[in-house]
Amino acid sequence: MKPLFFVAVGVVIGFLVAHQVNQTTGGRRFFAELDTRTKAFRGAIVDGYRSREAELRAHPAAGV
Repeated sequence: MKPLFFVAVGVVIGFLVAHQVNQTTGGRRFFAELDTRTKAFRGAIVDGYRSREAELRAHPAAGV
């Protein structure tokens, strides 16, 4: 139980620090850039997944 407690405390502290950083101009800029990069990464993952899914549907025996 003790490690779980420390993880929870770390998460709470992380959120508090992120909230404080986000109140500054540089912090907002940082989180906006992070959001943009995260969305681009997510888009690449989704595109790759859909591409592979289409390949497997086109040739079902090849995926086995």
